[in-house]
Amino acid sequence: MLALPLSHLRVVELGCGDTLGYCGKLFADFGAEVIKIEPPGGDPGRGIPPLTDAGAGRRESLTFAWLNTNKRSITADPEIPADAARILALLASADLLLDARHPDAIEASPVSHAFLRANDPGLAITAMSRFGEHGPYRNYLATESVCRSLAGLVKFVGPVEGPPVLPRDGQTGVIGGLTAFIPSLAGLYGHVHGARRFAVNDLAALLQISEFDTGVALENGFTRPRPGLNRFGRGYPTGTFATKHGWLGVTVVTPAQWTAFCTMLDMPDLGTDPKYAATLDRFMQADELRAIITPALLTRTAIDWFEKGIALRLPLAVVPDMAELLTQEVHRSRGAFAPVTIGSASFEGPVLPQHLTRARPKPNGPAPLAGEHDGRALPAHTRAATRAATPQDALPLSGLRIIDLTMGWAGPTATRQMADLGADVIKVESCQYPDWFRGTDTRPPYHEERTYEKMYLFQMNNRNKRGITLDLTTERGLGLLKRLLKDADAVIDNYAADVMPRLGLGVEQLLAINPRLVVVTMPAFGMRGPWSGVRAYGSTLEQASGLPSVTGDPDHPPTMQHPALGDPIGGLNAAAALLLGFMHQRNTGEGQHIDLSQVECLLPLLAPSILEQSATGATGPRLGNRHPRYVPHGCFPTLGIDQWITLAVRSDDEWRALCGVMRRPDLAADIALATADGRRAHEDRIDAAIRRWLADVRPDIAMVTLQKAGVPAGIARMPQDLAADPHLWTVGHWQPSDRPFMGPHLLPSVAYREGDARHPYPIDRLAPTLGQHNHEVLRDLLGLDDDEIAALERNEVIGTQAAQPKPKQAKG
Repeated sequence: MLALPLSHLRVVELGCGDTLGYCGKLFADFGAEVIKIEPPGGDPGRGIPPLTDAGAGRRESLTFAWLNTNKRSITADPEIPADAARILALLASADLLLDARHPDAIEASPVSHAFLRANDPGLAITAMSRFGEHGPYRNYLATESVCRSLAGLVKFVGPVEGPPVLPRDGQTGVIGGLTAFIPSLAGLYGHVHGARRFAVNDLAALLQISEFDTGVALENGFTRPRPGLNRFGRGYPTGTFATKHGWLGVTVVTPAQWTAFCTMLDMPDLGTDPKYAATLDRFMQADELRAIITPALLTRTAIDWFEKGIALRLPLAVVPDMAELLTQEVHRSRGAFAPVTIGSASFEGPVLPQHLTRARPKPNGPAPLAGEHDGRALPAHTRAATRAATPQDALPLSGLRIIDLTMGWAGPTATRQMADLGADVIKVESCQYPDWFRGTDTRPPYHEERTYEKMYLFQMNNRNKRGITLDLTTERGLGLLKRLLKDADAVIDNYAADVMPRLGLGVEQLLAINPRLVVVTMPAFGMRGPWSGVRAYGSTLEQASGLPSVTGDPDHPPTMQHPALGDPIGGLNAAAALLLGFMHQRNTGEGQHIDLSQVECLLPLLAPSILEQSATGATGPRLGNRHPRYVPHGCFPTLGIDQWITLAVRSDDEWRALCGVMRRPDLAADIALATADGRRAHEDRIDAAIRRWLADVRPDIAMVTLQKAGVPAGIARMPQDLAADPHLWTVGHWQPSDRPFMGPHLLPSVAYREGDARHPYPIDRLAPTLGQHNHEVLRDLLGLDDDEIAALERNEVIGTQAAQPKPKQAKG
């Protein structure tokens, strides 16, 4: 059996939290020796419900166990001199420190990063926090819901009248952990350029999810009001619909999809009715259409409609609950679930979704008890890096070349992560079929005014890349792509499973061209099996994952969180997969296929519910905006039109502080409300009191006042609000840019900072105009001369302007 790609690394975890846990899990389950340093008595996360009986009177958190599979646990307090000395001795042999202590605690500690950088420069460090090391929110108190609200991921979701929907906990840590893993592993890959320190925070990680809506808002100049429960985009039908058995996820966007959907329902006249022909018209008449569609969908089961949809190439999904999800053969056949053990307890959880065909991750496994490895000798280990990186060093992925055949959001997000860290990413489009994030409305202005060069979302996702055009339907264009692949390190696409093989670019053919290629594919359900041909948008992926079944109010249908959640999550997972593939490539000299399922990439966000279902046979009921531990907890209206603030009370002290801010000494003195259990019994009364107080308080004043009093709170921001957020401007999240055809505009930055920098890497290269680097790439990499390139332009194999697709040749 081949060694896992990270088996040569030693990683130390210090601090607490899900972001740290998931980042460390990515290292541990891919072979790294991960040593978790817990405080005496154990990590507080061990006590977070749901709990399991681990034997010997121990009760252990299911989620904590899953986050910490295949790690060692030792106990030490870095503030105690003897323990600090032990930690420093351990770090002297480690490759990487993952540190989730608060920035203030790090600065004041004997194990400070300043001390480590001065005395142990070969140690790589990644710091993790809620809001980062700089800016107005640096010391804000936060919960997942508060962080999501400030990131613009709450206010746009839910009924028109409100309140906005707060999803269950357990998701932010996965997104933050993935985001931290990417620069951390990239830095270790590029150790010849020196060991690096990165600082990552949850807010910046979540902005990678909300940036789609922010981009739309900046392009349009406004954010439209909350459109209603399970309504996104500008089309209809979308959302989750009841069927004869189970719930069906639907995302109908194009006219062809609408016609096919009506054909599936045996309502062809509805599909040809001019009243509903236009996408926007269907959105405006959604209530009327729902009344027509709902009875029809109740005549068959969700799985029946889904299978019909596959044949019609419709983006549909069965929306499973947790019991159904754990039995779905599409996931079982890929090994998507596996046992987690802690003490005497055993239960199933999601396996890491980076499906490296030559180096699968460990299928979960044992999690340690607190201090289980205290006093045990560690094997000898020598780190690779011997010095710290300097500003003169190249970025860690410099020297790698990736051929980017992706479009839209998911795939380009993955390659953007690689380009930001120094890889040479060559984006391949064609003049006939440009990236669909350049726009899908190809009426005359698209070509005459080159609107495909003016789309905001394309600029955000394709910075720091080179761009060429090749008509892959021609023998010459296909041949040039194959020549590029011969010397590349990786190739990635995000098409449906059957698209690339039809071009003669299936996985086997790609590896025959270059056996050391890392080949990443990312269809909805992977490349094999009866569901491999499923067409999916990012919304379809969320529906198929089961996330809606645990989100929202119990009286509402399964509730979606985002118009395209699966896309950025799939992109971040693909970026992590590329890096793991590069590590394997370096260790063995061989390439491989990485078979991502984008639905599977979402399963870690559901881990608490999956674990609970496996361990207990049931999943707790949906709680709406309430919380199983924090009382009160919710998103409350404030002064102004559709203005909201999220707040959470995690302790009795925070409850008394909230009462003080509200000037309600009567509530603070009420013995019935002194504990969380007591407050839960009176939650309606408490919520009413909060609403009365906030009715004449601006959201910004409420947030600042609550934070100053020690109560976690954050404004529920709309996407457009983020462009004026003072914290984001202070930390350099927005970079003013000026590009041909676009003019001045704002672009978001990477989600991390290197060293002690207050600001992120500058954007070195704006998104390419169509075919901008044709001459540069074909001349410098393939050796074509000017005459050969001119011939390619005359024959429309390459070009710099979008063109109508060529008519298909009739088969004779």
